[in-house]
Amino acid sequence: MPERDGDHRSPQADDLAEREGNHPEVTTSRADVTLGQASEADFAAADTDPVADESECALLDRLDADAATERQRAALALAGRDPGEAAIDALADRTRDDPEATVRQFAVEALGELAESMPEAVRSATEDPDPWVRAEAIVALDHLDREGHADRIVDALDDEHHAVRRNAVISLWKGRGEDVLPELLGLVDDESDRVREWVAELLGRIGHPDAEDALTQLRADDESIVAKTAANALDGGDSIPGPPGGTAPDGTDPSGTRDRSPQL
Repeated sequence: MPERDGDHRSPQADDLAEREGNHPEVTTSRADVTLGQASEADFAAADTDPVADESECALLDRLDADAATERQRAALALAGRDPGEAAIDALADRTRDDPEATVRQFAVEALGELAESMPEAVRSATEDPDPWVRAEAIVALDHLDREGHADRIVDALDDEHHAVRRNAVISLWKGRGEDVLPELLGLVDDESDRVREWVAELLGRIGHPDAEDALTQLRADDESIVAKTAANALDGGDSIPGPPGGTAPDGTDPSGTRDRSPQL
C-alpha cells in the first residue's frame, strides 16, 4: 500500500509476499526517499534480472559488496531461492550488522520468507533503530511464529512509528480474530491516519456493539479515507478491494509513489 503523503518504501518483488486466506495486506514504506528523490540505484536494487543466473555462492559474495544496492539485490535474489544454511546465516548477519538500513530491511524480509526456525536476528530486528526495519521484522515474526512471539507483537503496538503499529495490529488480528477488539479500540484515536484506516477496516469485520460505536466515531474522522472506510463498514459494504488507501487491487498506486505491498 503506497503511502498517501509520498512516503517511499524500498521496492521489492511482490512475489515475496504470501497470501493467507482473506487477511488484509500490510505494508511498510520509507519516508527518507520520495519518487522525485529516488536515484537510479534505488530503482536498480529491486531488479534481480542481472543476477538471475548467478549461483548461491556468487550471491553470497554479492551480499558482501561495497555498494548497498548490490547487497540489497543479493538479499532479494536469495529470497527467491531455496538457499542453504550459509545463506540464512549471511542474511542474519546483514540483518544485525549492515550499516545501511535498507539492506537490513531487505535481509530481515528474506529471513521471514526463508528461515525454517526463528533466527535471533529477526527478534533483534524488532528493536532496530530504523522504523522500517522494525516494521519488516513484525512481518517476519508473523510469517515464522506468530503465536510464539505474540507478546513481542503486542509490544509493537506501542512503537513510535505508524508502520510498526499497523503491522502489529494486523498480525494480532490474524492470530486472534475478533478477540483483538480491545487492541483495535485502543487504536481508534491513533495519531496516524494509516493506523486508524486499518482499525476501521478490521472493526468492520467484527460484529460487536463496541465495534459499531467505534466505527461511528471513525466515520467522523478528519481524514476522508478513514471516514470512508468506516462508513463502508457501517453500511455493510464488502471489504475494500485490495489494500486501503487508494491502492488498486493489483497493488499498484495510482498516485505514482513507489511502494510495494508485502503481506502478513
